[in-house]
Amino acid sequence: MPYFMYVSLQEDDKISIFSMDAATGGLTHRDDVAVPGGPAPLTLDPQRKFLHVARRGSRELSSYRIDQTNGSLSHISTGPLETDPCFLSTDRKGNYLLASYYEGSKVTVHPIGGDGAATAEPSQTVPTARGAHSIQTDPSNKFAFVPHIAGNGPNAIFQFTFEETTGNLTANNPARVSLQEELGPRHFCFHPNRDVLYFSNEQGGSVTGYNFDATAGTLSAFQTISTLPDGFDGANSCAQIQITPSGNYLYAPNRGHNSIACFSVDPRSGRLTSLGQVASEPVPRAINVDPTGNFLFAAGLESGRLASYRINSNTGHLEPLATYEVGRRPMWVLVTELPG
Repeated sequence: MPYFMYVSLQEDDKISIFSMDAATGGLTHRDDVAVPGGPAPLTLDPQRKFLHVARRGSRELSSYRIDQTNGSLSHISTGPLETDPCFLSTDRKGNYLLASYYEGSKVTVHPIGGDGAATAEPSQTVPTARGAHSIQTDPSNKFAFVPHIAGNGPNAIFQFTFEETTGNLTANNPARVSLQEELGPRHFCFHPNRDVLYFSNEQGGSVTGYNFDATAGTLSAFQTISTLPDGFDGANSCAQIQITPSGNYLYAPNRGHNSIACFSVDPRSGRLTSLGQVASEPVPRAINVDPTGNFLFAAGLESGRLASYRINSNTGHLEPLATYEVGRRPMWVLVTELPG
């Protein structure tokens, strides 16, 4: 089956499409799709038939159909938003698009039609707080979490129940997990085999593991571990976070130290052990692990280059492979497998 990568380039007003060689991780540029208005967050539906993008500059939401053979994009719809979302995801059934808004201090729910178009007019708007940085539903599609960074936000994770038939979000009990340290939770990922979530901490320069009560839909922290080497005292913040499909290794980028922090994951407890850091392109905001779990890609926000790494399946260490010129201000990197 073919593999394709989509990279949103905010200052070039386009999405670049690459094919990926599953054996080598090598990329070949296939196409550029004009997306005026500063494209940034990207997401796919679970069936990988449609791609959704937020145009942060023009405050618009667009949907595209994916050609299952060559990965090309065909525009379906574009509609206006009140403000610009910083993160998009679909629910586990692909019926609703969820969006979080850093400055907008809210999350929204957008129905997705049978043609793949996400309606720009939300079916629900839920005020939260400034610094809302991401939103996802859990594997059961019954719960959702919205982390808010520190300083410009409440330093908390908001907990919701999610009704998959209506798309409605309702505050869970408790409604939030408030953190004692100024960690600033930003993005998160689910362990593929355990009831565990991992959050990257923007201000804390760390990753926190949470046990997930799959019945109540609530979180409890069990570990926080630094993404930085001992002795580093420069400015740094964390961005996205990725775990391999096997659940054996986890990665988070350091913006400032300009590196990818690597961790092994204990298969029983879910606890993380640092494997050190690997140098990256300057300001690695966007990273992605491919569906095979063999490669990691990290885009340098300042350099406009994309670095590729091979993931050692035995150790989790990253082996630098190649660097690609992609364009100005790469904001999102998304690799997927299509049926062909």
